[in-house]
Amino acid sequence: MRGFGFQEHGGWDRLGTVEVPEPVPGPGEVRVRIRAAAFNRLDLFTLAGIPGVTIERPHVLGSDGAGVVDRRGDGVDDLSDGEAVVINPGLWDGVCLACRAGNEALCPAYRIVGEHTQGTATEFVVVPRRNLQPKPASLSFVEAAAAPLVFQTAWRALRTVGEVRPGARVAVIGAGGGVVPAAVQVATLLGGEVTVAARDEAKAERLRRFGARTIVPIRDDPPLDRALWAASDKRGYDVIFDSVGAPTLPRSIRALARGGRAVVIGATAGPLASIDLRTIFWRQASIRGSTMAGAREYQEMYEHLAGGRLTPVVDSEFPLADAAAALRRFESPDLFGKVVVTVP
Repeated sequence: MRGFGFQEHGGWDRLGTVEVPEPVPGPGEVRVRIRAAAFNRLDLFTLAGIPGVTIERPHVLGSDGAGVVDRRGDGVDDLSDGEAVVINPGLWDGVCLACRAGNEALCPAYRIVGEHTQGTATEFVVVPRRNLQPKPASLSFVEAAAAPLVFQTAWRALRTVGEVRPGARVAVIGAGGGVVPAAVQVATLLGGEVTVAARDEAKAERLRRFGARTIVPIRDDPPLDRALWAASDKRGYDVIFDSVGAPTLPRSIRALARGGRAVVIGATAGPLASIDLRTIFWRQASIRGSTMAGAREYQEMYEHLAGGRLTPVVDSEFPLADAAAALRRFESPDLFGKVVVTVP
């Protein structure tokens, strides 16, 4: 079976078509014929090699996917062959203490399709039955594939970890990629008053249609924390959603209100940051990490997606044969939304 990925870790030159065994569903599993798969920055990290994560090679990239049921394992009786489905890329064991407590995102065995297992940029993917939901009729396969990872990430980060409540002042750092448009929508849906801070004002302005009320340009003068502080009428933010990392997090923290929460879901521009601890204890603020979502959180997000209250944002669409060009979109300064490949 052909897919898009790599034989060995490295840079762009390692990418290409790979051959992997065609997967067979076991008991409680379903094989999905992929129609569309979406990339994330996670794919670039996987290509480079993530410390401590050992994967099977050749390796297929892609965490998100939508397609049709192709084959069902024993015990799967509530799906029909050919039924259109969307894949939840989060995998958990279902038996640990965290899973039994309904907090699957903290499962010690938590994995992500395309990072720890073979990905979706191929013909067939096998996942547990619990990882499939009907594709919303209002969404195309491309739109459906653009939704799962970023929306569940934003949902857990803002609703569960960030504890956004109606009227909360929420700042989202950055404007490109797929997770920021998702975060703006989720924060707005939860009743937050959303500010977007970004270097690219044109992209940030596009987020107004998803609920952003205020745009703060990121400049060297004034620095980010002062610009955010002024935009909040010197009250600070209850929640700051930061996926950028080292260049922004130290100043994001200085823009928190008393009791505020900086929620970190990534570090695309660097993982090591120097924090002024005095801000943390004086404002009784906190830095909280979040990734992916549990089953209940995913279901909550999915219901809003199916109900049309959350809208997938697609930057561009490529055929699987041009998957290398699709992944290179992450180098483009005008990236806005998810990059999707279609599978014939």
